[in-house]
Amino acid sequence: MRKSSYVIAFFAVALTLVLNILSVQRPDWLIVSDSDIIHDKVVVEYGLNRRCETSIIQLPSPSGAKRTYVGYDCRPFPIREVDGCDKGNKKFCMIWSTAGYFGELGIGFAIVACLAILFGVTTHSRRRRIWKSASVLVALHVLSNITAFAVVTEMYRTEAFPTFNHARPGLAYVLNTISWVLGIFITAGVVTTGISANKGHRWAAGNRAYRPIDG
Repeated sequence: MRKSSYVIAFFAVALTLVLNILSVQRPDWLIVSDSDIIHDKVVVEYGLNRRCETSIIQLPSPSGAKRTYVGYDCRPFPIREVDGCDKGNKKFCMIWSTAGYFGELGIGFAIVACLAILFGVTTHSRRRRIWKSASVLVALHVLSNITAFAVVTEMYRTEAFPTFNHARPGLAYVLNTISWVLGIFITAGVVTTGISANKGHRWAAGNRAYRPIDG
């Protein structure tokens, strides 16, 4: 493969890596917006490893205008005692934690893929071989993201947690989706370019195109 193809692949994988990191760190995979007796509005965000709650209270002031008080609190999620992981939600907690594990695993695969691409750019001989390893690493990155996405989607679809019946997907969910969709195209692009380079096509192999010797 030509050096420019590796450069494009590097920045493309780096983009999916950033999206992957943002989706894992953000708490808004699923969002539940509701109200209760005390608060005018309560927004609860569920991430792969955090639960954040925003509570809004509006109180009248002497002047007649309303004063708005906003409270924000985050905690790890799920927690054994608070979220019922030792009781009825044991299965949910285990599966949800698995989604977080695969999200972080995807970050690891993307980092190694970027390093492999950088290593492959160094010499022409490495560029001829490293595309296979790079494509496998990107594919594993994509597979990890899809697994996290599938777990959260299934938990959301089946309303596996008590409040999920009022939930909707948030920004982290969207970022994860964009990450693995882009990753699929990147993997296909690297594989296609690598195979074309092995066959000696100049657009993929560059000026020093090569063909395998038969026999």
